[in-house]
Order: sequence, then C-alpha cells, then structure tokens
Amino acid sequence: MFKVFILDDDEMFGKLVEYSLRYEPELEVHRYLSGKKMLADLHKKPSIVILDYSLSDMNGMDVFKQVNAFSNEIPVIMLSGQSNVEIAINMLRKGVRDYIIKSEEWENRLLVTVRALMKTAALKTEVEELKEALEEKYQFQHIIGVSEPMQKVFSLIKKAAQTNITICISGASGTGKELVARAVHFNSTRKKKALVSVNMGAIPKDLIESELFGHEKGSFTGALARRMGKFEEATGGTLFLDEITELDFSMQVKLLRVLQEQEITRVGGTGRIPIDARIIVATNKLLEEEVSKGRFREDLYYRLYGFPINMPLLKERGDDCLLLANHFLREFIKSNKLEKKELSPDVIRIIMSYGWPGNVRELKAVVERSAILAEGKEIGKEHFIVSNIIQQGEIELDNYTLDEIKVFMIKRLLKRYNNDIEKVADHLQIGRSTVYRLMKPEGEPADTQN
Repeated sequence: MFKVFILDDDEMFGKLVEYSLRYEPELEVHRYLSGKKMLADLHKKPSIVILDYSLSDMNGMDVFKQVNAFSNEIPVIMLSGQSNVEIAINMLRKGVRDYIIKSEEWENRLLVTVRALMKTAALKTEVEELKEALEEKYQFQHIIGVSEPMQKVFSLIKKAAQTNITICISGASGTGKELVARAVHFNSTRKKKALVSVNMGAIPKDLIESELFGHEKGSFTGALARRMGKFEEATGGTLFLDEITELDFSMQVKLLRVLQEQEITRVGGTGRIPIDARIIVATNKLLEEEVSKGRFREDLYYRLYGFPINMPLLKERGDDCLLLANHFLREFIKSNKLEKKELSPDVIRIIMSYGWPGNVRELKAVVERSAILAEGKEIGKEHFIVSNIIQQGEIELDNYTLDEIKVFMIKRLLKRYNNDIEKVADHLQIGRSTVYRLMKPEGEPADTQN
C-alpha cells in the first residue's frame, strides 16, 4: 500500500488532487490544509508527498526541506499556480521530483509522475527483497558465500555438525575460521549449551593451564578463589581453541592427556573432573609443516586433525567478494543509522580485482571506512581506500564510535605526513575543509598537533 500525503491550503483544489488519484490501486491518501500538521505526521512514513508551493502557514520550499531532512527517500511533487521557469528549475535542482503548474494539463501530468514513482518504488522493493532472499539463501549461520569453495565448506560444516568429532579449521588470518566454528556448534545437538572460545595466542604462557583447566584457591599468587577453566565452562557444549599452534610443548602434552582421558585436574588440585565438550581448533599455519619442523607434537596433531576444514582465501571466492561487501555496507549503515549508500561501478571493479591479503577482515574494514568517508549516496573510488591506514589488528571497528574512527584515521595520516593537512587531504582525495571537519566531530576545534 502506497501512502500519499496531499498538502494544499485550498481545500477545493486539495480535494481535486485526491479525486484525480481515485482510480490508482493500492493508494492510501491523506489530505492536509496545514504544513505543520502534515510535518507532524511524517512518522507515518508517506510514500509520496504532493504539496502546494504557496501555503498560508508555511513556504512550500520550507516544507520540502523538512520532508527531505526527515528522509531523502520520500519523493516530493510540487504544485504551483506560478508559471516561473526559474523557480521550477531551482525546485528540481533541490531534489523535487516534479514541478507541476496548475493549468489545464496538471491532472494528466500528476498521474504520469505518481505512476512513475509508484513503479520505481515497487521495483526498488522487489530488488531489495531479491537481495535479501539471495543473501538468506547463501548464508549458513551468518557465513555468506555463493562460490564453489564456500559451498564445499558449507557441506563440510553440515556433515561435521552431525557428529562429535574433533574439528581442525585451517586458513589464513581473516578468512572466517571462528564463524565456521560457530556454524558447527549452532547446527549441532550441543547448540543449547555454551560455545566457549579461547585464543591461545592472547594468553600469557604461564596462565594458559589455569585458563583451560581452572585452579584451586591459593594454587598460585593471585588465586584468591576456586575458578572453573574453559573446559568446565564448555560442559555439554563446544570448546573452540583458536591459534592452537601457539601452545608450547609442555601444554601440548597436558592437552593431549586431557583429550585422551576426557578429564581434567585444576591447577593446585588433585581431584579428576570429567569433561564433556566438543573440541574445535583453528590455525593459520600448516599443522603438518609445524609437525615436520618439530614445533608441534605428532600425536596431538592426529588427535586434533579428526575432521579438517580448510578456509579459502577471499581472492579465491569470486562473486563472494561483492556479496560480502554489500552485506557489510548494509549492516554498518543499519547499525550506525547512516544514510543509505551504494557502491559505485569503479568500487565494484576494485573489489573484484584486488587481492585482499587481509581476506574478509580487510574487506569489512575497508567497506566500513568508505561508508564513513562517503558523504553522498554513492561510495566512489576516492572513498574506497585499500591501504594500511588501519592495519589489521590495530583497530577493531566494532569497538569504536564513528567519530572516534574518523579521528583515528586522520591522526594516523597527520603523523605520517608531519601534520601537513594538504597531504592528508590529497591522500584521502578529499578537501582540506573536510579534514578539519572530520577532526572536530563534536564541534570542537581540530587538534592537528596530536
């Protein structure tokens, strides 16, 4: 159902406009005499606004500006008794969809414009629905992919989820190994229990044993109370051990024993505690190579390598690159309440031709950054900066506000170019005034000395 707002302080003419639309299907018409009253009802989200240029309580242009400020997605048709070419051109330049003179032909002109807008809106809705259906079709627990390599991964996930076999996920950084672990867990019989994730590379070596197996009170300095380890937390669920090759030989031996005996002993304790957790490990290294070089125990390798899943590089995934980019763009715009934006043809070419050494993680960071830099409805190649401004791991976009990310980027470049605003602007391909504006998100003067 298309909702049409008609605003004209001439009640008789407003009724004529409403009457002219009487045979249009799926139209819900709301007629107003007051601009203020109509603006107060914008929350009802009209599909089209038809308004008179000359109103008694407001100027038609002012009404248009407020409608546009509320949502630039609402098309506005301006009706006027003034046959002024200059005004008409100005209105159209400002974004009014049509400027119609109240002459003998106004009704036919209005119907043509309304029908065209309805058709455009219907096509847009259809395209959005098809996009969502396509994305839903090829998503597997939030993993997006249509490529053959990813279809193979999906097939392996489905097979692995049906059993309790230990899984080893391998692949370069940023390929989505943790997402695969989540997909396996949430499609298994253990999905109602916890999925516990542990990054081996992020825990000091002298604390890993306590982290995994827990400790008793007083077992070491700082152990002020008994604490469960990750194996116990994952009881009945899944334990995901990321960067498994970061374990030293001593911990490899202890982990092997736990996997063989299916029980743990807390640090400082003597009692044996049975465990019931499905084990999934991940690595960005070749485990076979680590074994051959003597850095990883062969017996542990065989224990962990029960069901291997290898994640392809993003550059090997073909059309997935664009599918992912559009997904990240929509999600970022939605979560940050930004104006809707689209990727330009130039950006699409970059996405499909670039090698993406940082894989999906790099693509996500670049897309989110471009959404911030682009001020219009289209993201151009000048906004889509594939570089090392934000190094992998240096900044996690999800943890920062938009303003903080803007300041971070500008400060990084100011440092690189010794506070030369002009060089920063050239690098980002934006104006100097934009650099200053990005540096003062809350209206404060930009501090270019930090």
